[in-house]
Amino acid sequence: MIYTTFSKLYDQLMDPDLYDSWQTFVEAQVPNKKTEILELACGAGQLAIALTQSGYSVVGLDLSEEMLSIADQHAQDTNVSLPLLQGDMMDLEDLELPQFDAVTCFADSFCYLPDAQSVGKVFKSIHGLLRTDGRFIFDVISTHQTDDIYPGYMYNYQDDSQAFLWSTFQDEQPHSVVHELTFFVKNESNDQFEKITEDHHERTYSVETYTELLKNAGFKNIQVSADFGTSKIDDKTTRLFFVCDK
Repeated sequence: MIYTTFSKLYDQLMDPDLYDSWQTFVEAQVPNKKTEILELACGAGQLAIALTQSGYSVVGLDLSEEMLSIADQHAQDTNVSLPLLQGDMMDLEDLELPQFDAVTCFADSFCYLPDAQSVGKVFKSIHGLLRTDGRFIFDVISTHQTDDIYPGYMYNYQDDSQAFLWSTFQDEQPHSVVHELTFFVKNESNDQFEKITEDHHERTYSVETYTELLKNAGFKNIQVSADFGTSKIDDKTTRLFFVCDK
């Protein structure tokens, strides 16, 4: 997923409590603060910064230059040393990365990959990046979210300089949706609003499919939960949390 106009607004609107919950989840799964963590799709860097402040050694990787620029600014503002890398998770093997004790990936970032084969490819690359007994932690939206919750979803936001319209519809593939984003951004030079549109596609799979992909990639001890690891999954679960070992 390449954030463009959405980058700054995403950072502004993201609920800080979510970062706190992700941090608590990671710390519960990786209690050793000497752990070296690679955070894939690190976005604006808020979680990576929080984990670094907590004592972990974190490297953030994201596809978007704009998101990495925001992450770098947040790191400077908080006096945190945060290595940031630009790269595509589909090409991890080409980035010559070192090995890590843990790899994390949140905010359903895997759901922006085009198909299950691509997800499996990334899982295998992550397995190769982990040290012996390393841990892989991530979340994805559930099929209940794509099939029952998202279709027909709408969200609107506006302030003095911009307006934002978000509508979600079912996409062509099973368990997939398209988010249609429309921005009206004020041009300070002529005091007029310019319209910008973006389409963001998400696709997810059953727990069984993710589990099979993880096993094929070499992972073991696969655990799946809801509510940041505090609840068991059921047919109303909207987000799945996975923890597995190399």
